[in-house]
Amino acid sequence: QVQLVESGGGLVQAGGSLRLSCAASGRTFSGYAMGWFRQAPGKEREFVAGISWSGFSTYYGDSVRGRSTISRDNAKNTVYLEMNSLKPEDTAVYYCAAGARGLTYSARGYDYWGQGTQVSVSS
Repeated sequence: QVQLVESGGGLVQAGGSLRLSCAASGRTFSGYAMGWFRQAPGKEREFVAGISWSGFSTYYGDSVRGRSTISRDNAKNTVYLEMNSLKPEDTAVYYCAAGARGLTYSARGYDYWGQGTQVSVSS
C-alpha cells in the first residue's frame, strides 16, 4: 500500500499562487507515475497535471496549462504542484494520486489516492 497526504492548500486571492505538496509513506514512489486531480462542488473530477516517475514527462489539463508546474523529488517521496495566476474557478479540493501503469490523464489509471486539500481562491 501507498499512503498519500496532501498539504499546502488554503485561501488565496485571485492572481496569487500556491504550492501543493503530496507526501508518500509506506512504499516509495519508485516506478509510479503521479497525478493531481481536483473536484469542485457540483462538478466532475478534473485532471490537473501528471508526471512520470522519472520526472521527464509531464502533462497538464487544459484549464491549468501555462500557469501550473508539476514536479517530484523521489528521494523525498514528494510530489509538488505549483499554481500561479489563480482564479476563483480554481477553487476545489485537490487530490494526489499514484499509479503503477505510467503517466495518464485518466483517473482510472491510478491506484492510490490522498484525502485531498482544499484550495479556495477569492476575488
